[in-house]
Amino acid sequence: MGFLDGYEAARARTDRWILTHPTGRIETEIMEFNAEKGYVLVKATGYRNADDLYPAGVDFAYGYQGAYVQNMKRWFVEDTVTSAILRVMQLIMGGAERTTRETMEQIEALPAKVAKTDLDYDYWTTKFGEVPSFKTQEEVDAAGTLDSLQQCRHGKRVFREGTSKTTGKPWANYSCIEKKPEQCDPNWLVMSSDGKWKPQL
Repeated sequence: MGFLDGYEAARARTDRWILTHPTGRIETEIMEFNAEKGYVLVKATGYRNADDLYPAGVDFAYGYQGAYVQNMKRWFVEDTVTSAILRVMQLIMGGAERTTRETMEQIEALPAKVAKTDLDYDYWTTKFGEVPSFKTQEEVDAAGTLDSLQQCRHGKRVFREGTSKTTGKPWANYSCIEKKPEQCDPNWLVMSSDGKWKPQL
């Protein structure tokens, strides 16, 4: 039996739903959404018939923008809504794994990472991939604060710096990528005594 056996393609599941419940309906609702942190929780409620008072099934899908490949990040909400719909279809009809074949194909394509247990790593000071490592609690706190400054409801902000023409002092901020008038206010930084930028309080 192959890895993808038992997983149904999204189109096949939709066609099966229409054949099985031709007058059915599915309603979706965004339960939680945070544009700054990049996540959404979607509820899907399925009815076998359009005039049913009570649902035949309820399911949820959680979408995290950071887990998407770059060219799909802007559609993570739409993809999560679709996922919730497909999940509740399977819940009501049965006959297949909850996850679709397309999702499992993406998982299967991910490179396998094998842990090397014979090496003695110091996980507090070693950097793996894009995950930062810190030596002190102060560095952790500062990084967490800066990370929150880099996000807004339009996505990841752009770091900008320069020198003031009037005072001659350096300046820096995290600027929203959206154009005015929708552009968010910049998050300003100040130079600390150690020569590093920190949030302006």
